[in-house]
Amino acid sequence: MLNLSENQNQKIQHEQSVLFKTLGSPKSGRKLAKILLSVTFMFFILLFLPWQQNIRGNGKLTAFRPSQRPQSVETAIAGRIASWKIREGQFVNKGDTILTLTEVKDKFFNPELLQRTMEQIDAKSSSIESKSDKVASLETQIGALKDLLTFKREQAKNKLKQSKFKLEGDSINFETQKIQFANQESIYQRNLKRGEAGNIASNKLLEIESKFQEATTKLASSENKFYQGQQEVINARVDISVTESELLDKISKAESDRNNTLAEIADGQGGLAKLQNDYANLSIRNEQYQIVAPQDGYIVKAMKAGIGETIKEGESVATIMPENPELAVEMYVQAMDVPLIGQDRKVRIQFDGWPALQFSGWPNVSVGTFGGVVRVIDRVNSTGGLYRILVTPDLEDEPWPEQLRMGSGTKGWVMLDNVAVWYEIWRQLNGFPASLYEAPKDVKEKPQASDKK
Repeated sequence: MLNLSENQNQKIQHEQSVLFKTLGSPKSGRKLAKILLSVTFMFFILLFLPWQQNIRGNGKLTAFRPSQRPQSVETAIAGRIASWKIREGQFVNKGDTILTLTEVKDKFFNPELLQRTMEQIDAKSSSIESKSDKVASLETQIGALKDLLTFKREQAKNKLKQSKFKLEGDSINFETQKIQFANQESIYQRNLKRGEAGNIASNKLLEIESKFQEATTKLASSENKFYQGQQEVINARVDISVTESELLDKISKAESDRNNTLAEIADGQGGLAKLQNDYANLSIRNEQYQIVAPQDGYIVKAMKAGIGETIKEGESVATIMPENPELAVEMYVQAMDVPLIGQDRKVRIQFDGWPALQFSGWPNVSVGTFGGVVRVIDRVNSTGGLYRILVTPDLEDEPWPEQLRMGSGTKGWVMLDNVAVWYEIWRQLNGFPASLYEAPKDVKEKPQASDKK
C-alpha cells in the first residue's frame, strides 16, 4: 500500500516554508511593476509639458532715479562741528539744518571780515569814480587844446599869407625903385658930364643930384623892406611850427595823463572785481556754516559724532534717504545672457526675508514672488564681468510689499519663451543659450543690402 500520510506531511511543510511563500505569491512584484510603469509614463508626459525659459540673477533693491537713492550730505568748507540739529532716523525737509560749523581757518576768523571787505569795495569804487572824473577833465582839456591848435594854426597861416602879400608888394616896390634908381643914375651921369663941360647950370645939376640921392635912399629903403618881408615870411613859418609843437606837446602830455589814468582805472576795476568776488565768496561761505538737507528724507547715518570734531572740505557728515523712492531691482546677469534680454521683459523677483516658493519654469505655480519689468540694460559690464539691469514693478501684477528696504537682497528670473521640458533638459546638459523667437526690442536690426538699394 502507498504511504499517503507521509507524503501529505511533506506537502504541508513545503507550503509553510518562507521560500515557498516568497516564490509562490507574486502580488508585491505586480504592484511594483505598476508603480514603475506609472512613474515612467508620467515622466514621459512631463517631458512634453511647456517650460518657460528664464535667466537667473541676483541683486539688491535700489531707486530707479539717481536723485532718489541714498546720498551723502557733504560739507563744502572745512570747519569744526558746533552743534547737531537732528538725530539719526529723523525725517527732515529740504533746507532743514543738519549741523552747524565754526571756522577753523585763521584768515576767516574776523567776524567783521564781510563788512571790512565791503568798505574796501566802496573805497575802490570811489577811487575809480575820481579817476573817471579826471579822465573826463583830461578829455575836455585835450578837446580845448585841439581847438586852440586849429585856431592858432589858422591864425599863423593867415599871418603867413599877409607876410607873403606884403613881401610881394615890397618886391614890386623894390623892383620899381631899382628902375627909378637906374633912370636917375643915368640922368645924373649925363648931366654931370654936361656940367663938367659947362653946358648946364649948377642949380639944375644940384637939383638932378638931389633927385639921384632921393632915388638912392628910396632904393635902399625898398630893399630893406623887401628883406624885412622875407624875414617876416620866415618868422611866420617858424611861428606855425613853434605853435603846433607847443600845443601838440601839451596835447600829448594830456593824452598821456589820460591813458595813465585809464590804466589805473582798469587796474582798479580788476581790484574791484577781485574784492567783489571775495565778498561773494565770503557771503556764500557764511551760508555754508549751516549744513542743510538737500531734499526731503530720513537721516540714515551720521558720519561724524563729536562736538568740536574737525571736518575737511567735501567730507561726508551724514547719509540721507529720500522719502518715497521709486523702487527698482538692480540685478546682475552674465554676459552670455544679455543679448537675450530686451526692455519690457517680464521678471519674477524673490525678496530676502519674504517667504516664497519659486518654480522658475512655471511662474504661475510660484508663491511669494512678485512681478517686474526690465527697464534699463547697461551698455558696459560691471564688476566681475556681469551686466546690470534695472527692473521696476509690473503694474499689471501684484504690487511690491511696503516693508521693503533699500539695499535688501533679491533673486530674480527674467522670463523668456516657452519650450518643452525635454528641450530645456537637453539645452542645460549641452550648455546652449536659451531660445528666442524674435529679437529683443532694444536691439536694432541692421539694414540689408537690398533695403539700401
